[in-house]
Amino acid sequence: MTKLFLSLHVLAAVLAIGPITVAASMFPKALRRAHSEPGDHEALTTLRLLHRICRVYAVIGIAVPVFGFATASSLGVLGSGWLVTSILLTAAAAAILALLILPAQDSALATATQAAPSSGADPRSAARLAMLTGIFNLLWATVTVLMIIRPGSTTGV
Repeated sequence: MTKLFLSLHVLAAVLAIGPITVAASMFPKALRRAHSEPGDHEALTTLRLLHRICRVYAVIGIAVPVFGFATASSLGVLGSGWLVTSILLTAAAAAILALLILPAQDSALATATQAAPSSGADPRSAARLAMLTGIFNLLWATVTVLMIIRPGSTTGV
């Protein structure tokens, strides 16, 4: 059962978190394009698609910690330092996504949709989103490394 949980955990991480990291990373550039060309419907369509990918896969991403806890429980490593650290980093990444990135994308999308050619949209919003996305991605990269290296782990999995 452990191998099943571990397989589902890894698959969920790859299939859910991967698209979020890519789409969220692409969003600031698409936002800059939408701001520089306010009447460009293709740019707005791209923004909407990237934001939808982030929203939908964020919900699907809930499977990652669910299967992670199941795996950790079946391995008996719930109290391990590397796992506790990974849980905290995962919670931080989820909070950044849910509380900062997705609302900022919502706001930027609304602004880009309503922007008139003469309205100077704030270029800092794209830079802030790029920074937040970079932090989100670094947190996930750190969690991935911790899951692979598992400092002090003796599980043999």
